[in-house]
Amino acid sequence: MATKQPTTPPQYSEGSIRVLKGLEPVKQRPGMYTRTDNPLHIIQEVLDNAADEALAGHGKKIGVTLHSDGSVSIDDDGRGIPFGMHPEEKAPVIELVFTRLHAGGKFDKGSGGAYSFSGGLHGVGVSVTNALAKRMEATSHREGQVARLVFSGGDVVEKLTTRKQESGDRKQGTTVRVWPDAKYFESSALPMNELVHLLRSKAVLMPGVSVTLTNEKTKDTQHWLYKGGLRDYLMQTLHGEPVIPLFEGDGYADSNHDSFAEGEGAAWAVAFTEDGAPVRESYVNLIPTSAGGTHDSGLRDGLFNAVKSFIELHALLPKGVKLMPEDVFARASYVLSAKVLDPQFQGQIKERLNSRDAVRLVSSYVRPTMELWLNQHVEYGKKLAELAIKAAQSRQKAGQKVEKRKGSGVAVLPGKLTDCESKDTAHNEVFLVEGDSAGGSAKMGRNKENQAILPLRGKVLNTWEVERDRLFANNEIHDISVAVGVDPHGPNDSPDMSGLRYGKVCILSDADVDGSHIQVLLLTLFFRHFPKLIEAGHVFVARPPLFRVDTPARGKKPAAKVYALDEGELTAILDKLRKDGVAEGKWSISRFKGLGEMSAEQLWDTTLNPDTRRLMPVQLGLLDFATTEGLITQLMGKGEAAARRELMELHGDSIEIDV
Repeated sequence: MATKQPTTPPQYSEGSIRVLKGLEPVKQRPGMYTRTDNPLHIIQEVLDNAADEALAGHGKKIGVTLHSDGSVSIDDDGRGIPFGMHPEEKAPVIELVFTRLHAGGKFDKGSGGAYSFSGGLHGVGVSVTNALAKRMEATSHREGQVARLVFSGGDVVEKLTTRKQESGDRKQGTTVRVWPDAKYFESSALPMNELVHLLRSKAVLMPGVSVTLTNEKTKDTQHWLYKGGLRDYLMQTLHGEPVIPLFEGDGYADSNHDSFAEGEGAAWAVAFTEDGAPVRESYVNLIPTSAGGTHDSGLRDGLFNAVKSFIELHALLPKGVKLMPEDVFARASYVLSAKVLDPQFQGQIKERLNSRDAVRLVSSYVRPTMELWLNQHVEYGKKLAELAIKAAQSRQKAGQKVEKRKGSGVAVLPGKLTDCESKDTAHNEVFLVEGDSAGGSAKMGRNKENQAILPLRGKVLNTWEVERDRLFANNEIHDISVAVGVDPHGPNDSPDMSGLRYGKVCILSDADVDGSHIQVLLLTLFFRHFPKLIEAGHVFVARPPLFRVDTPARGKKPAAKVYALDEGELTAILDKLRKDGVAEGKWSISRFKGLGEMSAEQLWDTTLNPDTRRLMPVQLGLLDFATTEGLITQLMGKGEAAARRELMELHGDSIEIDV
């Protein structure tokens, strides 16, 4: 039997270290250098170079052609890539540009540099395009000569050739034709919508530069040339009508600026709409920054501070509202084009600008321009302020939503609730009792089997105008909802009534003015936020007596205690005693100041015992829901003081009040 040989572990020695040369790193890990879902980004690298020439003021035309063989060529009328020998590298410059990472004309900033403002910064851009292409042809027209060079997979396959320009040749410029290598990309097809958007944005950001897209297969040509720049573009792409006229402006540093280099700054167009998805596009040195960045933050900061100072100046902010930048920015659409001397991007594909100074740069130009504009157009300023304040109010409301407190997966019953033993909902009752002392008597006097007690401390909140989302911020209301087992709802909702824990919810308060007030506040709560409880007949008002008459024994009748709800009943009891021949003054009348004065036994007899108590069901009377709602608004609404006064003046003398 053969014995298994032990496997030798792989050796890790000096020879294990591999150095990737030239463009090998790009081919090994293309995702580090470009987007690999399709070849658009490697085409964009070439396009950005053409745009940088125009941005530097050396070109007026950019042409993109989609050839029928799947290749793409980009033409510009810039200065043409130099093709002489590099003084140190001893290779033609045009070859270095396409084959060496970190070689390019854009590192040489400041005075004397070929490009002051450019999107290319890492010097890897077009080399990446070359590395991921099956074939690439570069032609440069410059100084009366035409130079041509061909690559495959990043290597030179046709060495540099130069010839004199002929009469049919153009004066200067560069043409690059690329055949992307499909093996590096998930899809080899170019996304046409994105390409068109990219080309159109280049035309927008460089007013006066013409951009053309030709498709050989469809024989279709599109051409863009914007004279009005950002304003025209934003108006064409905007969804919905602006609330105020388009706000646009620009600002660039001059040679005397103490913080920024000459030419640094931004141009912008901003529109505010009430609906539709906002359009938001930003660019740095013509590179689209789809993930925004510090220049976007500068625009946001400038707009916010300008609008905030306008609101403060005109004292427009309502009490309790705190304005945040997103409130001003929520309905803003914009196109922003920043020029930054040495921008720092996040990642090679330059989706986001990271330069810290860009916030201050953009904000320092946007804020004063916007402040001046708002104060010149106060009416528009007020409209914009209204929009921002509305956004702040709805944000604050959303943030104030209070959820029901949860314990182990179920709502925990409030600690104050003394529950009953029975689980038979139809038979069970809960008494909402005013005050702890009455709650104590009620707990002792109740029938433990089916009567629960929930004492309430003090006056309940007037909930007539409280948002449903904010109800649970109030402890008493949170406890009532949890104890009853039904969530707050509106008249047209279908709440889940399966959690209802009691067939009768009884309001039990003193028979005085304060007690009546608490009763009204609880009825307001149930009518406004638990209407289905009233509709289904689950809400009751318990009526404790106001007087007790101790009667002496008469004939066979023993001495007794008789209770009267009010003055009317008291008079009737006394009349009956007189008829029965009880001498005047032989009885004694006591008046209850409140439930807390009653003993547990008295409370049971008068208010809790189903056989002897007075329990009044709460239901809609002669009026329908809407009319009742109108009346309660008049009685409980915050802004209804005048209506209440009128009501008192009309009917005040017909009400008997017991103070």
